[in-house]
This record gives sequence, C-alpha cells and structure tokens, in this order.
Amino acid sequence: MSKILIIDDERAIRSTLREILEYEDYQVDDVDNGAEGLNLIKRGDYSLVLCDIKMNRMDGLEVLTDAQTYKPDLPFIMISGHGTVETAVEASRKGAFDFISKPPDLNRLLITVRNALDRGSLVSETKVLKKKVSKTREILGESQAIGKIKETIERVAPTEARVLVTGANGSGKELVARWLHEKSARSNAALIEVNCAAIPSELIESELFGHEKGSFTSAVKQRIGKFESASGGTLFLDEIGDMSLSAQAKVLRALQENKIARVGGEKEIDVDVRVIAATNKDLQKEIEAGNFRMDLYHRLSVILIHVPPLCDRRDDIPLLTKSFLEEICTEYGMPVKKVSEAGIDALKALPWSGNIRELRNMVERLIILSDKVITDADVKAFANPTAPVASVTETAGNKQPDFDNFKNFQEYKDFAEREYIKFKLEKNGWNVSKTADDIDIQRSHLYSKIEKFGLKRGES
Repeated sequence: MSKILIIDDERAIRSTLREILEYEDYQVDDVDNGAEGLNLIKRGDYSLVLCDIKMNRMDGLEVLTDAQTYKPDLPFIMISGHGTVETAVEASRKGAFDFISKPPDLNRLLITVRNALDRGSLVSETKVLKKKVSKTREILGESQAIGKIKETIERVAPTEARVLVTGANGSGKELVARWLHEKSARSNAALIEVNCAAIPSELIESELFGHEKGSFTSAVKQRIGKFESASGGTLFLDEIGDMSLSAQAKVLRALQENKIARVGGEKEIDVDVRVIAATNKDLQKEIEAGNFRMDLYHRLSVILIHVPPLCDRRDDIPLLTKSFLEEICTEYGMPVKKVSEAGIDALKALPWSGNIRELRNMVERLIILSDKVITDADVKAFANPTAPVASVTETAGNKQPDFDNFKNFQEYKDFAEREYIKFKLEKNGWNVSKTADDIDIQRSHLYSKIEKFGLKRGES
C-alpha cells in the first residue's frame, strides 16, 4: 500500500485530501507545517508528498528543495490557491512532479497521484535493474588493506572530495573509481573514463575539453569534450601521470574555476564535475623530474587511496579465484570448475606481476585447458607466466618451441604475446572490441598489436 504525506496549513484541505485518498486505499499522514513535514520525510518511507506552497512557518518550495537532499526520488505534487503559470514553472524547475490549484478537482487529483506513484515505482525499478546489469564488480578480499580501502570508499564516496588512486597496473584502481562513483550522490549521472596514456599528447586537450569547428586541420565539426560530457557526474582520469604539462595546466584551471574552454573557442563553459584520478607512477618523483605539476597533484590528492599489488595480499587469491571461476564458467555456459588445495597453493606461489588482471586471465586459461578439478600440476603446466605457449603446445601433442631460436627474452615475450592475442581473436571471431574487453586492454592498443605482429584473419 502506497503511503502519502499531506503538508498543508488549512485543516479543511487536509481533511478533504485525506478522505479522498483513504477512500482509494492509500495510507495517509498529514501535518500543518513544513518543518514537521520534513522531519516525517526523513524518518518515514513515503511514496508521495502533497505539499501546499503558501504556508506560514515554511514555504512549500523550501520544503521541496530540502526534501530532495534526503529523498531525491520522492515525487512532490505542489498545491496552491494562488496558482499562476510562474508558480507552476518554478515548482517544476525545483523538481516537483506536478502542480494542482485549490480547490483540487477530484479526477485530476487522483490521475496525478497515480501518475506520480507510477513514476516513483519506475525510478526505483530502474535503479534495481541498473545495479543488476552494472559492470561494477564487488571489491573482493578479506585482507587488512582491502578492508581499509572499502572503509575509505564508504566515508569518501558521498562527499565531493577529489580522490587520487595509486597502484600498479592491473591492481584494481578502476574498480575503486567505479565504486566511488556508485556510492556517490552522482551515481545516477555518467561516469566518464579517460585513459590519458592511450591518447596522443597533441589530442589530449581536445579529448578533455572539446574543440570548435575549424580549430585545427581535422576539426571538421564541433566536438564536446569529456569534462562537458561528465558535467553532473564523475570524470575518471586514468594514468594521469602520462598527461602532458600543457594539458595539466588546463585541467588545473578547470578544477580551480569549474570552467573550461574548448580548443579554438573563447567562450567559457561552466562544468560541475567530480574528478577521480589514478596512476601507476610515483607522482612525487615525477614532480621532482619536472614531469608533473605540484599544484595539480595537491588539487587531485585531497584523498589518497593506494591499491596494493596482489603479491601483498596473497591470502585473497582463493576468494578471487573462486569468483573468477564462477564468472567465467557462467559466461562459457559450463559447470563451475573447482581448484584443489594444492592448486591454490601453486597459484599463491606465483609472482603476479600483472596483479588481478593477470589472475583472471590465468583462471580463464586454466578453465579452458584443465579437467573438472584444477590441480597444482595444471597450474604449473598452464599458468606459468614464463612459458604459457610451450606448455599448451606440448599438451596438444606438438613439439614445444625451440627456445634456442629466440635471441633474447623480449623476442620470446613477443612470440608468446602474438600467440595469445591470435588465440583470443580467433576465439572471439575476430571481433576486436570484444577481444579488447576480453583481455582488458584499450581497443586502440589491440589494433596496434595486430599491426605490430602482422596478424590476419584466417592465417594458420
């Protein structure tokens, strides 16, 4: 049963509305002033509020504005005996669902109430569905370091504080950024991600701030930048340590003034963006080397979160492995495989230079190449990062590559990388976007690898 709150300083109006709504089987509370109404909204679980605009102790529009800070999705229907077009527009601008004049028309009132309640239900259902389809995985781990990160996220996410996330490649910095956004008041708006390392230095400013038509040779039309796209939401600047000094200066100004100007444009544009940055570099050393601005560092690092490498949290490997097994086996439509205790111990013993990303890739390889139970022998044969190709080809009945043919370790790594990328491309039907997501690299990087290794569809 939907619960409705009536806020009006006229007893006759409250009584009339209560009688009508209770006859329609709604549960109704009513109060004669805005302050008491706000207290009830904070404590109660209301589906709808009917609120008078002109009241003695507190104006109805003030009640609407204050209530939205506590219950942003709670629909308000504003009521007034002095209704004008200007009043209705102002109420709508402040977030009211609809506006009704006194005395209320019975049919219009009930239709508006039903529509407002339906809209509230749709908003709630949409939020639930968004959570279900969200790509944001849980932050898994029971180690002290992970516990501290989760606690920091809970404290920091609801604020507007900027956050700098540090840690090695593949350790989970992007996941931390996603959860900071998910648990913030901006979660209904966009999270825009920019990989500063993947964008050429001459294009980074256009990417961040946009450009006007004709501002440079290839600017054939106006383009909106990431700062504008993220306005009202969160901008995640990944690998910010790779950003050029000129772009750093413009980002600093955007953070200081909440204004940006497109490349080739003179007009200043207001932006409302929360910035979360991440880097795998030691920015203090980059500052000493003259590669990073100290003033930008201090602007970004209001809160610092360090994500430890996997080798410093080996006790989390069983939990992470179990999660990846369930996730990947479900994707493949196959029964979930298990790992023996000896297999887990073998996984814990590996160096994990690629961190969580490497662990997920290795678990996927073990699922494909092992039997129902993954043993320590399987881990040694298939998950050894120094010789994955040799082990796989040997099991297939072929000879392993002749290691004497490789002049150095880099040449062997290129060989192994080429074979791995070729395998993934063929597995995904040469869908480059899907393969890039699958192996967790930028699509532009994958195109570069395909070109570097001369890979072609259908080659033997």
